[in-house]
Amino acid sequence: MFEKLPLLAWPRDPRLSILMYHRVLPRHSPFFPDEVDAARFESQMRYLARNFTVLPLLEGVRRLQSGSLPSRSICITFDDGYADNLTVALPIMEKFGLKGTVFVATAYIEGGCMFNDAIAEMVTRTTCSVLDLQELGLERYDTSSIEHRRESINSIRKKARFYPPEQRNELVEKISRIAGVDSLPNDLMLTKAQVVELSRRGIEIGGHTITHPVLTSVDDNRAQTEIMMGKKTLEDWIDKPVRSFAYPNGLPGRDLTNQHAAMVRDSGFELAVTTGKGIASRLSDPFQLPRFVPWGNSMVKLGARMVREAWASAM
Repeated sequence: MFEKLPLLAWPRDPRLSILMYHRVLPRHSPFFPDEVDAARFESQMRYLARNFTVLPLLEGVRRLQSGSLPSRSICITFDDGYADNLTVALPIMEKFGLKGTVFVATAYIEGGCMFNDAIAEMVTRTTCSVLDLQELGLERYDTSSIEHRRESINSIRKKARFYPPEQRNELVEKISRIAGVDSLPNDLMLTKAQVVELSRRGIEIGGHTITHPVLTSVDDNRAQTEIMMGKKTLEDWIDKPVRSFAYPNGLPGRDLTNQHAAMVRDSGFELAVTTGKGIASRLSDPFQLPRFVPWGNSMVKLGARMVREAWASAM
């Protein structure tokens, strides 16, 4: 009963909440306490099914623009293309009759490992108590405890996230040598067959570039190619149009510009989502839609945060 109380203050005019997930872990990880695990995800999906109209993203945005959006409408999205979106998240969503969108960076399908995950794997698995990366233009990182390793992962990721893809790959190879970690997991990301299965089971597949570059870190020709060829590859795989796009990293004004939004539009996409915080209204640019990260375990607090964001978007 109490979980409904914050939602009574939801604005009357149309607002579309777009939730953003990445991984859904089978169980809680001490290295990644903020990552959603299966138990928390199931609680959130139960809450959404009871209290919101959950719509596929494309339908939600179309109805927002046409003025036919139901009150308290929400969409569920996942970035990057992790295998656990299929193996962990989808069965839970199907239990509650919910649909979502998975944005896939195509270069990492079939055994790839994204930069962020490669950093995490090397720092968590190294036997060094200090990881000295000064020769790479980074720092000395304390890896003597889980907490210190967690901080080191975040620090390395933050410093190197704006590197172009080739420089990131080179950095991973060099850190691997220093950390003494000679292999990376090949099952974190979806396979092509799994992407097709997601589509077959009613999940919308969206574009997320090829190699997941921050678009402002590459030239315009590279950005255009990443956007267009990622789309074409996915369409070839699933034999359906790909209408939705998510910007890598995705913070407007830092990771993407209006020019990149125009590239997405001109590539044949119908909408694009960012990592900018907020809830979409009819005034929102359909090629720079904000999203909402569902942190925390309390459904009452989650509802209250969503109401605050909904009212903030009305200002």
